[in-house]
Amino acid sequence: MTTVENIDTDEAPGGWRGSREGWLLAAREAFVTSGLDAVKIQPLATRLNLSRTSFYWFFKDRAALLDALLDDWEATNTRSLKTAAEAYAETITEAALNLVAVFMEGGPFEAGLDLAVRGWAHQSEDVAARVNAADAERLAAIRAMFERFGFAMAEADVRARTVYLVQIGYISMQVIEDMATRMARIPGYIQTFTGQPPTEAELRRFHAQCGFDGGR
Repeated sequence: MTTVENIDTDEAPGGWRGSREGWLLAAREAFVTSGLDAVKIQPLATRLNLSRTSFYWFFKDRAALLDALLDDWEATNTRSLKTAAEAYAETITEAALNLVAVFMEGGPFEAGLDLAVRGWAHQSEDVAARVNAADAERLAAIRAMFERFGFAMAEADVRARTVYLVQIGYISMQVIEDMATRMARIPGYIQTFTGQPPTEAELRRFHAQCGFDGGR
């Protein structure tokens, strides 16, 4: 994951202003690690070693930054899930493995960010509405994946919910599970999700995709 220290800054008259990406990344890190109350302009400026006024070159106010955080969450998590659900696959089991891969450690779906946004939704009706809309969009993408492989709409819907709710359950319960244990369960999960076991070749590709060497 990119860190605040990796972000380049743009020199301007009067000193360093940072960059929009830098401010947003600092806000995301503070939000995920410390909660919404940590996303405030002065603490972020201190974190970035920038002046408070530098913030206003990139965002109108704190509300604009919070809106950008939600946009970033959707771009990071919803987009990565949809991309995986729409990816080429020769079988439904391969398609399901493509989808599960985004949730694995090191995958593009950021579990901590998703958990933080879901916590925020308990405090804001507007955020709750965005979370509900994102969930619906993600489920629709997974449902379409199953329909692409010939599953009837009703069955595709149930299977999509099974896949998605298991993954969100892992996040919401903050399950701690080493990679070898998770990988050992993957064939059973895929058979439950799709009604078919993955082939050995599909599992080998999945392991390679996730950077898993069999626990050696």
